[in-house]
Amino acid sequence: MPVAKFNQAKINGIVTCVPENFRRIDEDVDSLYNGNIKQVERIKKTIGLDKRHIVKGNTTTADLCELAAKELLNSIDINCNSIDALILVTQTPDYFQPATAAYLHGVLDLPKTCAAFDVNQGCAGYIYGLWLAFMMIESGGCKNVLLLAGDTLSKVVNPKDSNVASLFGDAGTATLIGRSSKIEKSFFKINTNGKKFDTIIQPKGAFRVPTNKQINDERIFNIIDNRGLSDLYMDGSEVFNFSIQTEPNAINEILELSQLSMSDIDYIVFHQANKYIISNITKRLGISPDKVPLDTTGRYGNQSSASIPSTICDTISSKLTDIPMKLVLSGFGVGLSWGTAILNLDDIFCPKIIFYK
Repeated sequence: MPVAKFNQAKINGIVTCVPENFRRIDEDVDSLYNGNIKQVERIKKTIGLDKRHIVKGNTTTADLCELAAKELLNSIDINCNSIDALILVTQTPDYFQPATAAYLHGVLDLPKTCAAFDVNQGCAGYIYGLWLAFMMIESGGCKNVLLLAGDTLSKVVNPKDSNVASLFGDAGTATLIGRSSKIEKSFFKINTNGKKFDTIIQPKGAFRVPTNKQINDERIFNIIDNRGLSDLYMDGSEVFNFSIQTEPNAINEILELSQLSMSDIDYIVFHQANKYIISNITKRLGISPDKVPLDTTGRYGNQSSASIPSTICDTISSKLTDIPMKLVLSGFGVGLSWGTAILNLDDIFCPKIIFYK
């Protein structure tokens, strides 16, 4: 597995943008749960679902990331000509061709000397993006990297599919990574299990005609009123098992790599899959729930690649301007992929979540 230790890169700012429009799970009692109010209340209590912010009309991932990026760049007051690379992590791009990063490069008025490319990653995507950005800084090739991470998964779920419709929210985020003047120790571990690639999948929409020659799960082909092959499919039980088996090991491995203990860590920020998964991982690790934010899904929905920076902005942003913090960040899901990092956040620009109107 890729393992990396860095000394020169640091995060200078994080901004999260979500659409102002939202929908509560209570509004789905009839359309998704056959009027079963008790079932909805049970879902709200155990899984933590309540409200999800979703785009309307033609609003895209790039729109949300653009607003987040402009807020970040204007607030930090950085010269855009000093940005050497733009990375967009998303699985819901505006375009297949060209890279949506190229479009954002233009609207953000970045210099022609700035590289721009997309990374097709989801739940672990923020860690993948940070890993790439930190490598680019550490190599000496870049001084500043703008990492945008976001998804509008509400556009690819069937609104009648009770397995996923009430789960996913939309968001766009911007993170500025720069070269530090002092030693900034950070650690990364990146993993993939492609044998399980069809656990979370949108089977149709690109260029392969989906067949059981490549896709192993026959349930994917069971076309019903509430899901077609162009809609997102997720094997919820497989995702749960993967998460609670993989994540405790991932956290222990990154602590061992860094030679740190749990007492050295201020917060562990997981991808906000749902409250039930995160609470189970927390119990298996035997750590205090106070160190593990898990309410962001209930407020905004599962935001895929944007969920980790969104959780930081949602839950600990006010503390980041006062005291240095050492965080574990861990993303897991579609791919199946997972990635974990330990890094320091100190005196960064990190406002509460902003809204796209």
